[in-house]
Amino acid sequence: MCSALHALALALALSLALLQSSVAFVPIGGGEATHVSITRTALLQKLKETCQAVADSSGYEFNPTGPSAEELVQACLGPTATGEVSAGKFRAALQEVYVQNALVDLNFVASAPHHFNSEAFLEGRALITEGVVSIKANIQNHQASREMLGRVLHTLQDFYSHSNWVELDNTEPFANLIQPDLPIENIAAKDTATCRDCASGNCPNTILANILQENKLTSGYMGISSSEKPKGKCSHGGAGDLTSAAVPRGGISKDERRPGNEALHDAAVTAATSASLQLLEDIRGAAGDRDFLRLMGIDRSSGVCFVIDTTGSMADDIATAKAVVYNIIDSKKGTQDEPSEYILVPFNDPDFGPLTRTTDPEVMKNEISKLTASGGGDGPELCLSGLQMALTAAPAFSHIYVFTDATAKDIALKDTISALISSTKSTVVTFFMTTSGGRKRRSVTASFNDYSDLALASGGQAIHVTKGKLHEATGIILDTSTSALVTVLQRSRSSGSETFTFLLDESLKNITLYITGSQMTFTISNPAGVSQNNTQLSGGLGTIQSVGNLWRIRLDDDKQTGTWKIQMASAQPYTLKVTGQNTITFIYDYVQAFKGPHPGYAPITGRPQAGRPAMLLLSVMGRKGPASVTVGEVGLIPVSRAGPVSKGSTTDLGNGDILVTVDAVPQGEFVVILTGTDLVSGSQFQRQSTTQMSVSKVIVTAVADGSVEPGQMLSIPFSVMTEGSGGPCSINARNDREFPMTFPMNVPLTTGHYANGTLTITPPKDTPSGTDVTLTIMAKTSAAADSNYAVLRLSVVSKVTTPFHRCT
Repeated sequence: MCSALHALALALALSLALLQSSVAFVPIGGGEATHVSITRTALLQKLKETCQAVADSSGYEFNPTGPSAEELVQACLGPTATGEVSAGKFRAALQEVYVQNALVDLNFVASAPHHFNSEAFLEGRALITEGVVSIKANIQNHQASREMLGRVLHTLQDFYSHSNWVELDNTEPFANLIQPDLPIENIAAKDTATCRDCASGNCPNTILANILQENKLTSGYMGISSSEKPKGKCSHGGAGDLTSAAVPRGGISKDERRPGNEALHDAAVTAATSASLQLLEDIRGAAGDRDFLRLMGIDRSSGVCFVIDTTGSMADDIATAKAVVYNIIDSKKGTQDEPSEYILVPFNDPDFGPLTRTTDPEVMKNEISKLTASGGGDGPELCLSGLQMALTAAPAFSHIYVFTDATAKDIALKDTISALISSTKSTVVTFFMTTSGGRKRRSVTASFNDYSDLALASGGQAIHVTKGKLHEATGIILDTSTSALVTVLQRSRSSGSETFTFLLDESLKNITLYITGSQMTFTISNPAGVSQNNTQLSGGLGTIQSVGNLWRIRLDDDKQTGTWKIQMASAQPYTLKVTGQNTITFIYDYVQAFKGPHPGYAPITGRPQAGRPAMLLLSVMGRKGPASVTVGEVGLIPVSRAGPVSKGSTTDLGNGDILVTVDAVPQGEFVVILTGTDLVSGSQFQRQSTTQMSVSKVIVTAVADGSVEPGQMLSIPFSVMTEGSGGPCSINARNDREFPMTFPMNVPLTTGHYANGTLTITPPKDTPSGTDVTLTIMAKTSAAADSNYAVLRLSVVSKVTTPFHRCT
C-alpha cells in the first residue's frame, strides 16, 4: 500500500532526482498502513507460524518471552540455541525486504506493471509469477531472493490498492495472481469506460455501476509526464498523477486513508495483507520450513566459507584445511555456534570452482575430502576469482577463509572484491603460506599487501605463516565461526607507538584480541592497573599465543569491566582487533535524505558523497530487545591513522532505529563506533562495525528490474557524476557468471553533471531459470584519483506464460 512515504504521487523531477541519488528509501514514522507495515505484519505472522511448525515437529515448545526480534529468534531456534544467538541477521534480512519493497516506488515509479496501473494486469501478474519462480529456484541465495521478495510483495500489494478489486466486494485475495495456471478473466476492454467524473477530485467510489454489476476488472491510469489516458478510463489520482485532471477526474487509488474512502482503504489493506500471507505460504511450501527461516535470517551462527588453493604445492596445506573443517563441524555441531551454512570454493590455474553449498555438515565433510592438489605452476593463481565467487554466493555477514601459498594473478579483480565486501559486509581472513625457512616466491610481499588490504577492509586479517605452522594459526576460525560475535575495536597502523583504549562490558564473553605484524611489543592493562606484555604468554589477564605474524590473546573469563588499554610499539605495519560474544549489536546503512511532499531516507550503494555530512540509519539490538539498551554516542572513526571520533547527532526513531548525522566525516577509511548502556546489567558497552568505508566525489547509479531471460539481452542504463575535477572516467564492469557484456570503456565527465551510459548483459540460452548474477560497475576518474561503484543483483528467469481474458 503506497503511504505518505511510499506514494506514487511524486513529481517527475523529484522522482528522477531520487533515482539518481539512491536505490530505495526507508519509511520513517507515519500512522497509516504502508507497504512496510503490511509486509512486516505478514512476514512476522508467517515466521511465527513456521517457528511453531518446526517446534511441533521437533518436540519443543515455541514460547517467545517477549515481542522483540531477539526473543523471537531465541525461541524459534529452541533448545539447539542454548546460549546467546544474535538477532542481527534477522533484523538485517527484514530490512532488505522492506527496502527492496520501497525501491519499486522509486526505481519503477513510471512502470504501470509494477503497480498494476493502467489496466496492466497481464504484465503485473507476470512480474509476480516470474519473481516467485526466481525465488523458489534460487532460495539458497538469500540476499537475491529477499530482494526479489520485497519487489514482488510491493507489486502484489498494489493490486488491491490500485484496482477495483475491493470495490467489487471481494473480501479474499485474488489467488490467480500467484498461480500461473489460472487465467485473469473479465478485464474491462480498452475502449470500455470505467469511471464517472469527480469534479472535486476526491470522491469515495467513482467506478461506473455497469462495471460493478458486470464484475469487470479495471485499474487507474497514472500519468507522471502526460495527462493522456483512454476515454472514460479511471485515473490513479493524487497530486502526482496528471491524468486525474482529465475527465473523468479524480482517482481510485486507495493508497492513503482519506475522508470518504476509509472503508475501501481498510479493505484494500486487509486484502493486501492476506495476499502477502498467501504468497509467503507458497514460498514456504516450496522451500520447506527450515530453509524459509534461513531465508529470513533466523539461524544460529553466520555462514562459513572456505576458498582453497588446490594447486600442486598445496598438498600438505589441503590436508590441514580438511582437519580444520572437520574440527569445526564436530566441535560446533548441535550448539548455537554451529554454522548456518557451509560453502566451499576451490581454485587452481586456469580454473576456479565449482561452488559447493550445504547446510548439512556431513555433506561438507564429504566434499572437502574430495579435494586434491594438482596442476598449477610456481606462479600466481586465480585466488580473487575464487573469492569473488564466495562473496557473491555467501550470505551477508559471512566469514570467508582463504588458504593459498601463491600470489593472485587476477589482481585486476581487487576493486570488484572491495565493492563486494562493502556490499555484503562479510569478513575475509586470508592464510598466506610460505615454505619453511622463510623462502618466498617473487612478488610475495606485494601480493601479501593486497591480501592485507582486502582483509582489513572487511574487518578480517591476513595471516602470514610457514606451511608447517598452519594448523597453529587456524584457531581463529573456531573463534570467529560463532554466534553473536561482536567487534569492540579494530585499528591498523603503518608503524610507531600508540596506546589504544577499549570498553569491555559485563555481558561480553570469550573476549579475544588479535594482532598481526612483526617486530612489535605490546602491553595490555585492565581497569585495575594489572598488566601483561607480549613476553608473558600466561599472565594475570589471559593467555597469549603467537604463530607467524599472528598474536592471539584470549582474556580470562573473570575479566574486569570498564576501560582497558593496550600499548603498541612496532617498526612495521600492524593490525589490532578486539572481539567478544554478545547479543548487544547494531546493523546500519549509509543513507541520503530527500525532500518534497513525502520526505524520507534512501540507503545508498557505493561510497557516501564527499563534502557533505554522512547520514546513517542504525538498528540497535539489546539482550532483551531494543528497549533493553540506551545509546550514548555514535560516530565515525579512522581505522588506519590516529584521530578522534567524528561524533554524530542522533534522532531516536523508535523500536531501536536511530538516524545519525555526522557533519565532519574522517578522511580515508573509517568505521562506525557506538557506545551505550546495557540496562539489564547497567554496564557501559562499546561496539564497532567491521566493514571499512570512505567517501567519494564520484557517484555511480544504476537501476535494473531484477530479472533477465535466458538468451535475451538486458540493457541496464547507468549514470556517473563527479563533484571533483572533470575529465575522462574509465568504466569497468564484471559479473560473477562471466556472462557476455558490453559497456563503454570511458565516459567524459563535467563537474556536477551526469554522464550516461548503457551496459548490456546476455545470459546464454541454456542458463537455468533461477540463476543469480551479481554485477559490479566501477567508475574511476583520470589517474585513478577517485572511484565509486554500484552493485546489482539479477536473476535469470524463464518467461512465464499467463492465460488471461479481456472483455470485448
